[in-house]
Amino acid sequence: MSTALITGASDGIGKAFAEELAAQNTNLVLVARSEAKLNQLAKQLQEKYKVQVDTIVKDLTETDATHDVFDAVKSKGLTIDLLINNAGFADYGDFAETDQERQLKMVQLNILALVALTHKFLQGMRQRGSGSIINVSSLTAFQPMPYLSVYAASKAFIVSFSQALWAENRHYGIRVLVTCPGPVETNFFTEAKFPPALAAKTNKISTSEEVVRESLKALERGDSTVVVGGFSTHFISKLSRFVPRQTLLSLLAKQFKAKTV
Repeated sequence: MSTALITGASDGIGKAFAEELAAQNTNLVLVARSEAKLNQLAKQLQEKYKVQVDTIVKDLTETDATHDVFDAVKSKGLTIDLLINNAGFADYGDFAETDQERQLKMVQLNILALVALTHKFLQGMRQRGSGSIINVSSLTAFQPMPYLSVYAASKAFIVSFSQALWAENRHYGIRVLVTCPGPVETNFFTEAKFPPALAAKTNKISTSEEVVRESLKALERGDSTVVVGGFSTHFISKLSRFVPRQTLLSLLAKQFKAKTV
């Protein structure tokens, strides 16, 4: 049986990945901050699907957290066949008025932890000549986003980074996919502190389960990138190719700023 490691596994897309992979008879290593949620999920999956589920309670914004995760996997004698870097968060607001520590933690989680875990586990995959990596990005990666400036920039990094790794590693038998969902039915808007009026008017295009199914299909095909959502999501992902950058930014700034009151 293969083993998948999932970060941000206690809720949303990460939890949906865990449930789908367990149903496919994949052993799991679940990483998240919430010990209670992880243990509850692990128990449910073990009982329902009879797979091995290990948990690692770790806040990946902490110093040396990725080293601790890697060492914990090694100490358990586990081989990671599929790495899913899903953990991340957003913070809505005017950058100059936001909390700097929260912005830096976002960079730490969305970018630095993802890069570190990818580097650590990719080396073993290279040695074995097999393995897969899914990095979870976002529709916001395809254009700068006023009032989500750091988040969108971090997701753009993930797209560029993942696509480069796809090219570097496909001849080694390793698949790398970046998945870019549009709005998803999760607690994203609450955690990002979106104004209620803005969050309420945002169409929830996909479920977490849909994101997972489309991502795993794209990984199986050997794709480098998948955009998950309806027609409008795919249209938005290409919009920056056709609309002048400053015009697009002005429209986005007006749209998001207008809903903050």
